[in-house]
Amino acid sequence: MHVVFRWYGDEFDTITLEQIRQIPGVEGVVGTLLDIEVGKVWPYEKIIKLEKRVQQAGLKLEVIESVNVHEDIKLGLPTRDEYIENYNQTLINLARIGIKVVVYNFMPLFDWVRTNLRKRLDDGSQVMEYEHRFIEGRGPKELIKEVKSGSQGFTLAGWDWSRLEKLSELLELYKDLDEEKLFENLVYFLRNVIPVCEKIGIKLAIHPDDPPWSVFGLPRIVTCKEKIERILNAVDSPCNGLTFCTGSLGVNPKNNLLQMIKYFGQIGRIHFVHLRNVKITAEKTFYETAHPSFCGSYDMFEIVKALHDVNFNGYVRPDHGRTIWNEKSIPGYGLYDRALGTTYIIGLWEAIDKMSARLI
Repeated sequence: MHVVFRWYGDEFDTITLEQIRQIPGVEGVVGTLLDIEVGKVWPYEKIIKLEKRVQQAGLKLEVIESVNVHEDIKLGLPTRDEYIENYNQTLINLARIGIKVVVYNFMPLFDWVRTNLRKRLDDGSQVMEYEHRFIEGRGPKELIKEVKSGSQGFTLAGWDWSRLEKLSELLELYKDLDEEKLFENLVYFLRNVIPVCEKIGIKLAIHPDDPPWSVFGLPRIVTCKEKIERILNAVDSPCNGLTFCTGSLGVNPKNNLLQMIKYFGQIGRIHFVHLRNVKITAEKTFYETAHPSFCGSYDMFEIVKALHDVNFNGYVRPDHGRTIWNEKSIPGYGLYDRALGTTYIIGLWEAIDKMSARLI
């Protein structure tokens, strides 16, 4: 297990690389370039600059998140080939500096969705929350307004305000696109991208839909074991893999996280893990919590043990944490609670590893 920590860059993040370097057990950061418009090629010059900055801090840069897929690819429009070509060139540029895993998602229009970015818990900490009744009782424009207000001026990965200004136009385009057509468009994308990945040595790791159900009637297809298995089988390559996000998949109680880790882990298709705990309060309603098992609805010991049982040797990062100790940060991406989560995860892994060794 290689522990990494998501970092949004000097321009966008309140956290410094020097602070991340002081978290015991963290080997590197998960990088991104938030200032590149979706669909454009990530310039090699900017990538190498990012790599040098990370290396100077004594950390590694081997995983990239948020190389987002343009809506025209998801919609299957004639312009998709141009954007796929740009995507491939970005992957080639990333491979030149030794990037091993690239995370992406295929969620139509909206990326991850929360209805409250600053829910205050009894202990005074703030967390992100999702209530489906908000979605049912309001429209997309109201959600955008809520998220933009909750961001408090921070740039949020996956939320492209300029693109969402064309909301009505995009919703009209998605009107006749169902799950099967979206799946076909994903397969088309993968058939054109995975061969490039095989040549350059990059593993693509699709992130599950967050949350794993339809939002505003838009189709979502990365929601459960059967649908993920279908995606992996459609383009059967070790480079076509999964980002296993406990927070995204686990909020649907029908998803058995332990069985999914065992299945996808044994066939070697989990390339990255996001470890997050949440508290499920009602059907399709939850809020994010601190990582320890007693704080949320997931048994984090069993989840980490399942990863250990399949000999997982990939990348892991603590996912969304609380905002605590008066920190001002990107919602879900403060320093303090994710640092606490990191040490908790490493502690679980060490204990499980030593217990397993004694049983041999």
